[in-house]
Amino acid sequence: MEYSKEFKAALSQLSNIEKDRLIFRLLKKDKILSKKLYFELIDEETTDQKRDQMEEIVKEKVEYAAKYISNQKYFVVLIRKISAEITEHVKVTTDKFGDVSLNLFLINQILEYNDKLSRQRFNDIYKLYLYIINKIVKALALTKKLDEDYWMEIDELLSTVHEKVTSNIYLEKLFINNGIDFNWFNVERIPDHFDLIIKDIKSQGFLK
Repeated sequence: MEYSKEFKAALSQLSNIEKDRLIFRLLKKDKILSKKLYFELIDEETTDQKRDQMEEIVKEKVEYAAKYISNQKYFVVLIRKISAEITEHVKVTTDKFGDVSLNLFLINQILEYNDKLSRQRFNDIYKLYLYIINKIVKALALTKKLDEDYWMEIDELLSTVHEKVTSNIYLEKLFINNGIDFNWFNVERIPDHFDLIIKDIKSQGFLK
């Protein structure tokens, strides 16, 4: 939303007390903005520290969620809640690297339970597998926009993801059936026009 010169001028004429009241009123209505300002202005922890904390949270919460793998609907709900926490972390800290690394870490933690997952009826677990594929596709797209200094770390995560995906025969087949090339699990092999490739795949009715 763009603000007119008149609106900006009116705001600048508010007294400090009025501005403070307005700010606190807005912060009460926007939890993310409140946390973002706190992080930028007061919090002594760095983005890296926050990311490390998120990894521990993800690991603990996936371990808890794994108790409900046999109840796929509830398991997916729990996983989506964990994903939402990652999204909040990214919005608060503007952690672009974490947007990729934490989501790949989440996938790796889910696939730690491949034995349990592979015992589920495919029709029941299909939505989770498709969710995993789309998460990885998004991570690949975001990786190409990261500084090359991060690529080695991302490659390590992708290598682990690839190993776990290909050890789950149904998930592996679903990747292939949706047109996802496992060569892309190496940052340097992600096509420059990756977004267009995925757009074309989706236009054919896949990844849905």
